[in-house]
Amino acid sequence: MNENTKTRRRICILGSTGSIGTQTLDVIERNPELYEAHTLTGASNAELLIEQARKFCPDTVVIADDTKYELVRDALADLPIKVYAGADALEQVVVSEDVDVVVAAIVGFAGLRPAIAALQKRKPVALANKETLVVAGSIMTQLAAKYGSPLIPIDSEHSAILQSLAGAPLQSIEKILLTASGGPFRTLPKEQLAEATVEQALKHPNWSMGAKITIDSATMMNKGFEMIEARWLFGVKPEDIEVVVHPESIVHSAVQFCDGAVIAQLGLPDMRLPIQYALSFPHRLPTPGARLDLFKLGTLHFERPDIEKFPCLQLAYEAAERGGNIPCAMNAANEVANLLFRQGKIKFSHIAEIISREMQDTCFIPTPSIDDIMQTDREVRERASSLAI
Repeated sequence: MNENTKTRRRICILGSTGSIGTQTLDVIERNPELYEAHTLTGASNAELLIEQARKFCPDTVVIADDTKYELVRDALADLPIKVYAGADALEQVVVSEDVDVVVAAIVGFAGLRPAIAALQKRKPVALANKETLVVAGSIMTQLAAKYGSPLIPIDSEHSAILQSLAGAPLQSIEKILLTASGGPFRTLPKEQLAEATVEQALKHPNWSMGAKITIDSATMMNKGFEMIEARWLFGVKPEDIEVVVHPESIVHSAVQFCDGAVIAQLGLPDMRLPIQYALSFPHRLPTPGARLDLFKLGTLHFERPDIEKFPCLQLAYEAAERGGNIPCAMNAANEVANLLFRQGKIKFSHIAEIISREMQDTCFIPTPSIDDIMQTDREVRERASSLAI
């Protein structure tokens, strides 16, 4: 390893084949003197993982789907890359002494254990997986504090809140204004939502994201997740987080302080900006590309969310208020219902119905352990999976 390499931060990307992962690699490629793609992991997209590995030549590659291990290993046999497979390997690679920063970009509940392992090893975690804080926010934040592990948000909204705080004490927060695009169904009449198709739901007006999170945006469950995530990241109560529908997605979020001042972060919709800020925090790096032109933009719009039309948002507030293992049950039910909808097995309106039912049927545990969280997740998934039409 040469002297130049020693100065670079070695990045482990959990979920390098997803939307956040691929854009993180864009940031690394744009700043080769600062960052190195040390470890790349993918769920099942072996072809893309192989392509990324051949381009960035990381130290380590993990394919979570162990049935594709030989495919990945053989494709990279001519390169000095260590190849592993399976869910356990994800936890093992994040604790490597050679890893400086972990980008947690695995979608869904599967990202929980690797994120916990990273925090316990005092690794800075750039968090794009909101589900980890939804299902185990108390555990995650306690571990971050215990081990002194920085927990830095990548979500554009939470990055905006972090930037708006600009070092101000958390006690000075009066309210967080969490912006939402409103998704593809913002203007669709409520009576037409029940028959909304998967194709319609996947057409997000502003952001290019993976299928799961795009459906979550269409139901506004994604904003409910972000509300819970903000609750844990910034130590505020759920009732002090106000969701504001902002269709232009220019104001990424804002903080209202105890003196009445409101500070917001504005920018074009580009996830590479919050990713880069998480990697360089608290510093800023020069970035090429388009700049926000307020004169061209002209007007910004803000609306209250329609809770009756998007009941998933209200369910998230209810889960946050009840606490314990209920947010875990909500997340598990949502992951199952989201997939069932994408598979054409349920209607769009059934997503909220399944989540509500599972939140009511789950046995409440006020202070769950990791084992309790895992058991709640398994039980809810099993019940919810049987609800397909």
